[in-house]
Amino acid sequence: MCGAVQYYPYGTLGNLLYVFIDRANVLYNNRTTATSHKAQERFLKQSSSREGHNQRPKLVDGLGNFEPRDLQPREGPGENGKPHFLRQEQQNDADQSESQYGMNIACSDEISLDRSILDTRLEECKHWDYPTDLPSTSVIIVFHNEGWSVLLRTVHSVINRTPSYILKEVLLVDDFSDKENLKSGQLEKYIERFNGKVRLIRNTQREGLIRTRSKGAKEAKGEVIVFLDAHCEVNINWLPPLLAPIYRNHKTMTVPVIDGIDHKSWEVRPVYGDDRHFRGIFEWGMLYKENEVPMKELQTRKYNSEPYKSPTHAGGLFAINREYFLEIGAYDPGLLVWGGENFELSFKIWQCGGSIEWVPCSKVGHVYRSFMPYNFGKLANKKKGPLITINYKRVIETWFDEKYKEYFYTREPLARFLDMGDISEQIALKERLNCKNFQWYMENVAYDVFDKYPELPPNIHYGELRSGAVNKCLDTLGHGPPALMAISHCHGFGNNQLIRLNAKGQLGVGERCIEADAQGIKLAFCRLGTVDGPWLYDENTHVLLHRVHKKCMALHPQTSHLSLMPCDVNNTYQQWYFKQISVKYS
Repeated sequence: MCGAVQYYPYGTLGNLLYVFIDRANVLYNNRTTATSHKAQERFLKQSSSREGHNQRPKLVDGLGNFEPRDLQPREGPGENGKPHFLRQEQQNDADQSESQYGMNIACSDEISLDRSILDTRLEECKHWDYPTDLPSTSVIIVFHNEGWSVLLRTVHSVINRTPSYILKEVLLVDDFSDKENLKSGQLEKYIERFNGKVRLIRNTQREGLIRTRSKGAKEAKGEVIVFLDAHCEVNINWLPPLLAPIYRNHKTMTVPVIDGIDHKSWEVRPVYGDDRHFRGIFEWGMLYKENEVPMKELQTRKYNSEPYKSPTHAGGLFAINREYFLEIGAYDPGLLVWGGENFELSFKIWQCGGSIEWVPCSKVGHVYRSFMPYNFGKLANKKKGPLITINYKRVIETWFDEKYKEYFYTREPLARFLDMGDISEQIALKERLNCKNFQWYMENVAYDVFDKYPELPPNIHYGELRSGAVNKCLDTLGHGPPALMAISHCHGFGNNQLIRLNAKGQLGVGERCIEADAQGIKLAFCRLGTVDGPWLYDENTHVLLHRVHKKCMALHPQTSHLSLMPCDVNNTYQQWYFKQISVKYS
């Protein structure tokens, strides 16, 4: 019954305090009555007078204080996070929607906006009591040309599974969408049903994810802001665990653990197993990676479901105190559109006195698109060169020490030629906040990065690797590993033809390595934790010797197949020339 009062014990042993919360909140029903609002206010005043911000969550025998009671099973397409499959005659609609949005919107449209979700949490998560006077929260959702049902299911899931007295608002921020149902007033009309709990603001031009999120933070009214992507579904009791560490320390940023939502069938699937925890790290080309949480960190916790510290995060979903976020400069306004902002914020938080915690008991489902369905538009014209790499350069030039900057430029040598813009304000912010150096961060926070990605030896050569027999270059052809390497027309732009040979014999392209076996010369996954390789380049004869097989890289004259052959220094089909690339972005 929506108006019934739920009683339960709360407090410490020896000082048992019986409090109540309106069942409308326990069930996270947004249709809270005026009576329940008064009960909430009275309850919060009583709780706030008794509780200090040093209070920590407490593991109890029964269900935790924010756990929903008496959830009713639902039936229908996609309920409980199960996959939903369209009929054969609907396949054209599915294909068309996926080509337009990068996800099967036709399937999503048949699933209730209020669907139930698979509870993927650890069993222990159901038995935590959290402080009851948690900070008010604005959930910020930035979107651009998002599918209608996907965007609104994100909103509905937040409304349905969040205690209404904590949820200040859901703030939708439109980054200049041009799809008719998103810009015509239809969305404004729809959100009226939430009685002001959902607000919508719009950009007057395309700004990109990074700047639009900063705008949302400035406009938000809650003490804490939670950023969600526009294609998410929050899980049961997701917010209190996320807020509790911030309640204790306002300089803590918290990150939910992500479940995958299949972009075709909308099935919810856990990404991680119950018995292992992972945290965010990076490799030296600034690609986001994850590593199993080191035992050193796990041992700081008493219970398996407690939060743990992480060097960085993926970027899409997190909670942070709003004033603190703005105090540390929000996102660097020089970062364009998307990419690198997760690292910029992570380094800034850790080096300037804050911390990042991943929260196993806060689970959020996220749809991973099959591809990015839109481009950067006019924003891409403001900079010459790859925007994401420009963003990375701004980040490393601000936050890395000189030694670590060289690792980035070893991995991305053409980044030296990119114009990153003026970073003087970011350097001044770093000095004003009295931030620690990157060496401190690596030694005290991100120490496990080196386990997978050791310090990089310098490049002996980088650029095109040209055949001495034909005017063509070694090329991945855009294939991922494992795949045979090939040769193609030398285009001079790097990318798939930017080959690096380091001082320890590793031949690489991007984050991958070039190896060889009986089938030929192959693009392969680099062995984690190593930076060496089998290759030796003779500067005089220009042959590439594979030291293990004791043969040389050769090009077949007729088939152009690349393989290892007995070394012949006089054979031009075994001669290779590195030509350094110096791209001028103008």
